[in-house]
Amino acid sequence: MIINLWINDKEFMDDVAPDKMLLDYLRSKGFFSVKRGCETSNCGMCTVLLDGKPVLSCSTLTVRANGKHIATLEGLQAEALEIGGFMADEGAEQCGFCNPGFIMNVIAMKRELKDPGEDQIKKYLMGNLCRCSGYMGQLRAIKKYLAAEKEGAQ
Repeated sequence: MIINLWINDKEFMDDVAPDKMLLDYLRSKGFFSVKRGCETSNCGMCTVLLDGKPVLSCSTLTVRANGKHIATLEGLQAEALEIGGFMADEGAEQCGFCNPGFIMNVIAMKRELKDPGEDQIKKYLMGNLCRCSGYMGQLRAIKKYLAAEKEGAQ
């Protein structure tokens, strides 16, 4: 099937198999920030933004992205580096493998929710699996990042 989509504002037109997963398509195009974790839609490592909403690319068919805009960490580097800095400061990046999924979800949450509380943050990020930490470092980092963003906006 011929598809037309935009990845990080660059247009792509390709003939793809109807069963090709978006994760595999993105990695074939060189977007290696999109990680393969569990392949069961349980870890969040493959999260990308599809028309601004977080989706799990391991369980999204590429043809479902036809006509849509996809954002990966490669296209959101400034925001990703800033959030990543907060995560590093809080010791939340032990191996770093889960960070792309967390960061993509934080970006989506920041765009969707105005001044989220701790319960909203936890609920928004509950699909992200980290095998190294107890999630407290990530939670502290996200809260500090959001507070700094709020301060900077005033």
